Order: sequence, then C-alpha cells, then structure tokens
Amino acid sequence: MMIIDILKEACQQVHDKTKGLAGTTIGSMQMGRGAGGDMSRRIDLIAEKTVIDVIRERGIEATIIGEECGRIEGKEGYIIIDAIDGTTNAICGIPFFCCSIAYATDFYLSAVAEAAIIDLPRGDLYYASKNKGAFLNDRRIFVKREPTSDTTIGINVSGVKPAVVERLAPIIAEATHIRQFGANALEMCFVARGFLDAYIDLRGKIRPTDVAAGYLIAKEAGAKIYSDDGSSLESNLDVKTRFSYAAVANDKIREQLASMFG
Repeated sequence: MMIIDILKEACQQVHDKTKGLAGTTIGSMQMGRGAGGDMSRRIDLIAEKTVIDVIRERGIEATIIGEECGRIEGKEGYIIIDAIDGTTNAICGIPFFCCSIAYATDFYLSAVAEAAIIDLPRGDLYYASKNKGAFLNDRRIFVKREPTSDTTIGINVSGVKPAVVERLAPIIAEATHIRQFGANALEMCFVARGFLDAYIDLRGKIRPTDVAAGYLIAKEAGAKIYSDDGSSLESNLDVKTRFSYAAVANDKIREQLASMFG
C-alpha cells in the first residue's frame, strides 16, 4: 500500500470517527495542553489517535510529529499531523475544519513528499504527491493562474500586533475581497483549487504541523509559498517552531504583495 493511500485512509477514518462531535459538549471537553501549547479538546485527541493507529497498523514506522502528542520516535521519515486544524471552529460548530497529514523524507518542509487533507464537515479530500500534482476527490486542481482585477485574499489577523496591521493595510485596501475562515491547512487548499488568490499569515504563530500538508498540496497545484521576508518558505518540522508565510497563486499577485515583505 502506497504512503499516500495510507494518509488518505487515515483522513477518511478521522472523518468517520469524529462525525457528530463538532459543536458538542463531549467533543469540546478540555483534556489538558498538547505539545504545541494549545488546549487539547476531546475531538483533537480522538482524531490524532485515529491517525496514529492507522499509520502504525499499516506498517509506517516513521517518527510522528503531532500537535497533541509532540514527537513519537520512529525509524525512517516523518509523519506530521494536525488531526483537527481549526479546533476553535470545530468546538463552536462552525463547519470549517479539517484533518491534515503529511509525510516527509527529512526534517524540513521542503522534504514533504506526500500529503492529505480532508475537509471534515464536507468530506472533500485533497491530496498530493511530490511532482505528481494536487487533487481534490480524484480531480486534478490548479491555482488561479491568470490574475483578474477581482482578487480574493485570505488573511489571518487574529491577535496581530499594530505593526503587522500596518504592513497589511495596503493589501486589505486594494483587495476586492478579504476572507478569514479559521483553518490554515484548508485555506491553503482554497488557494490550490483557485478559490483564493493568496493566503497570508504574518502573526509569527504558525507551526509546521499547521501547514506541512497544505504546503505540498498548494505547491503541487502551482502556488508559490514565501516567508515574511520574501524568500521561499523553509522550516524544520519541530512542533515548537513558529513562522509567518504567504501562499500566492501567481507572480502577479506576488508583485501586488511586494510591499508586505520585509
């Protein structure tokens, strides 16, 4: 069984085992803090255990890096898990959250070789293998290759400092539409399928677990991903690492965002 098929299976099992938990008292129950520092909810732990069980049952002995579990040592390669990305949405019953799983051959974002993300409320499955393209439910997807005057940009502005707001102000003023949905991995998939022209998060709070799968899916769909200084995004995969980034659909959008980069 190929690794990508195992990641897809794990996503589907999380979809099945967490169905009906979002927005409930049981699903929202606080279970202590995870390795990433955020409060773990029952739905997070059920989802992550489901992923780990599938990974191990299918014989993948890679080191596991998870938002809740931290690091579980293994042999060759790395599995990077955000079993519920968009937990706040999930516990509020807002239907925008996902399960995000990636496999990397080395301890860096650029080494992510397989990725799968499932939109848990809708059941849509996004996936990609390095140099083989990005897919949504078995249909090849691409970024918005030809820019238009009608731009839609996703920006995460939760808790940003005034200086960051100043950096973003020209972009907010020029964009036709600004959106914030609350789950980075899924928003990167929206760039990948052409819904968003760009997605920006300059808070310095994003973890590799948040974006490892979305990183590959967006790139395989044609997106370019930058750090906040304008260089190509690279990071280790440690659960304690934090960074900012922007995923853009085409060079024209990159030029429009040039003033944002430090």
